[in-house]
Amino acid sequence: MLVAAGAALALTCAGCGVPVDNGPTALARNNVPFGLLRPSAATSTTTPNAAPVTVAVQIFLLAADGTLSQATREVPVPAPLTSILDALVDGPTNAEAAAGLQSAVPPQTQIISASVSGGVATVDLGGTFDQLVGQSEIEAVAQIVFTATALPDVSSVGFELGGAQVAVPTATGAEVPTADRAQFAPLVAPAAPAS
Repeated sequence: MLVAAGAALALTCAGCGVPVDNGPTALARNNVPFGLLRPSAATSTTTPNAAPVTVAVQIFLLAADGTLSQATREVPVPAPLTSILDALVDGPTNAEAAAGLQSAVPPQTQIISASVSGGVATVDLGGTFDQLVGQSEIEAVAQIVFTATALPDVSSVGFELGGAQVAVPTATGAEVPTADRAQFAPLVAPAAPAS
């Protein structure tokens, strides 16, 4: 039965009236569809994949001894604070992790918004950031404060969770509405002696 159906299909297709040539055949000009023979402006349906322009920025991770350690990331220009903080949320690279760097900022943290006004960055966080407590919370806040204040127009950071302003702990555990680098001095590694 399958053989009969296949034979019937072959006969049907053969009778469609589509001629079979041994090779390409030139068409007469009057048989070419409209517009194909008229020259037009060159167009392209593909766009070149230009590499995005990036700039190096500084983020702060935690060394094995719990001190802050600066790391460099490339982010798209114009490098808004949200992009820089997203790079922080991404955590250490494999090479950095192998060197002992880590992050207290949970990878599920969402940077809802980040803005700067009058030297104060306001960072609105979501995700699991509000679940941090104790030393982990202090370290995560310090990482965000140092990363944001690495920008020349930022001197302190205010925090929001889901749009509501919150106080954050400093290195001493004191709760403050805005935090700056000085409040996390114990997390800064001592300067290496000059040689």
